[in-house]
Amino acid sequence: MRVIIIGAGIGGTSAGIALQRLGHDVRIYDQIRENRPVGAALSLWPNGVKVLNWLGLRDEVAALGGHLDTMAYVDGHTGDTMCRFSLDPVTDQTGQRSYPVARADLQGLLMDTVGADRIHLGMRMQSISQTDDEVTVTFENGETATADLVIGADGARSLTRDYVRGTPTERRYSGYTNFNGLVPIDTRVGPVDQWTTYVAEGKRVSVMPVAGDRFYFFCDVPQPSGIPYDRSTGIAPLREAFAGWAPGVQTLLDSIDPATSFNRVEIWDVDPFHTWTRGRVVLLGDSAHNTAPDIGQGACSALEDSYVLGLLFATTSLGIEDTLRRYEHARTQRAADLVLRARKRAAETHGFEPDVTEAWYDGLRRETGENVIRGIVGNIADSPVSIGGLLA
Repeated sequence: MRVIIIGAGIGGTSAGIALQRLGHDVRIYDQIRENRPVGAALSLWPNGVKVLNWLGLRDEVAALGGHLDTMAYVDGHTGDTMCRFSLDPVTDQTGQRSYPVARADLQGLLMDTVGADRIHLGMRMQSISQTDDEVTVTFENGETATADLVIGADGARSLTRDYVRGTPTERRYSGYTNFNGLVPIDTRVGPVDQWTTYVAEGKRVSVMPVAGDRFYFFCDVPQPSGIPYDRSTGIAPLREAFAGWAPGVQTLLDSIDPATSFNRVEIWDVDPFHTWTRGRVVLLGDSAHNTAPDIGQGACSALEDSYVLGLLFATTSLGIEDTLRRYEHARTQRAADLVLRARKRAAETHGFEPDVTEAWYDGLRRETGENVIRGIVGNIADSPVSIGGLLA
């Protein structure tokens, strides 16, 4: 089977590897000209890691991942620890450690595994057309490519999604801006093996360890969309948003080099929808379920897509369109649930309803870890990779 994948991100490359392992001829096209992904890092919870293990990348992914043993919430104003607990129960129940990883490192690994000769960069898709037997993609440079199947893994602003649904899809602003990047590990900010999050005023400052003695940091600032930002001002918005916050936060801000690693991203998502296929064209990853990062399941959900699509092409035999419909049936509800869970979490943590957020802060001061672990595991429990179930 000839396969065209639009998008060389986590979803597109993982799907490419899965289908290559089945012997299919895969070509990936992306408008980017080099591996410079949006966002510094991502959380790989056990469901995502298990897919990568299944793709044969167990050791490589473990080497890229930060060593994450504990989780803590810290009062953003005082620096006092509100709660701290082990993440071992997540590992014990799911059978797999979690790994924060630098996005460029993971994407580079996946692209290398697919093979440079299979990936075509600087190719922006313009249109799709199909017959009963094949699909043709036309690119802005006038080139065309034809295959038996097209997978649209072209992200939040997906053109493939517009083709599949027959209409442009409106995105929904999540109510906050995320600033993120990579900095050297500094134990004055948080322990080297801990996910540390400072909270106050509906804002968050968080660090997680990744390979290379680095922290991945992200800072959430609730604000309207469309606020102008000039990169020459560097981290000035963070200085303003977190003025007077705890010493650990100030140490983090002092360590940020905007010229090296600093991203500003308004957070948007898409209302869940359940039409992911049109003939021989199918959606995967953010094009199918653009999700806010509040539960850390965006990349994991894309990896689940690749896992299910690979399994179905390995085990069904009634034709491409039948297989794609089964994939759609298997994935849309699970993905929709994660989109809505992330929205709910964003509302709780970002002060959209101040009383709700203050109640959450109060609960953190009494938290033993049980409730947080239940939430993390709950996001994983219904994953298609949870074969054998969760062990208490």
